[in-house]
Amino acid sequence: MEWLFDPQAWIALATLTALEIVLGIDNIIFISILVGRLPQSERQKGRLIGLSLAMVMRIGLLLSLTWIMQLTAPLFTVMSQEISGRDLILLAGGLFLIAKSTFEIHNSLEGPESHQQKQQQVSFLSVLIQIALIDIVFSFDSVITAVGLAQHVQVMIIAIVIAVIVMMVAAKSISEFVDRHPSIKMLALSFLVLIGTTLVAEGLDFHIPKGYIYFAMAFSFGVEVLNMRRRSRQGVPVVLHRPLSKEGIEE
Repeated sequence: MEWLFDPQAWIALATLTALEIVLGIDNIIFISILVGRLPQSERQKGRLIGLSLAMVMRIGLLLSLTWIMQLTAPLFTVMSQEISGRDLILLAGGLFLIAKSTFEIHNSLEGPESHQQKQQQVSFLSVLIQIALIDIVFSFDSVITAVGLAQHVQVMIIAIVIAVIVMMVAAKSISEFVDRHPSIKMLALSFLVLIGTTLVAEGLDFHIPKGYIYFAMAFSFGVEVLNMRRRSRQGVPVVLHRPLSKEGIEE
């Protein structure tokens, strides 16, 4: 417990906690999109369980650093490109994220009636499975960041726990905000496509600085917030889709 009296450890804890929260934003967005297809009574439960799974997986990966290091060893080569276990996980996670986000965008464009019919067919278990799969991928960034910034496993675990608690508190507000603003939801889905593309690039050893990604996301979000304020000041009405009759005319 010597680290308790080490100022560097406390600085690392504060820095790592802040970075874990930033890196967890994409995880919150993904969970919010998936949980939004559940009945209202199950959404908060889904958010809490999803973030709890993320915390457990990150701590589990921290406690198995030797296994993580073995994942970087090449398994096979494809067209002079060495593929490791880590690359396979990033590729699979990135492709899954792109496919899932594209599917959600397609559902959103089909209209609220079709979306509501599909929402009723989504089971709580299937949502948790999808959250667990993508949590594994998102946890790699979190663990790699933790290992690079802190020397004590205890500091890493505490930072992850604090960050997840903060995300649990904020997750409901973020989810409700995304649900209330369709344009923000579309922007969030586009962010997930971007993150999925980045994961695929990382799996193919094309390193894209995370700062560029998060700056682009923050800039796009800022522009959309300005558009929302402009629309609210101008009193632009929200156009709601009404069900169509058999002749294709709005009722």
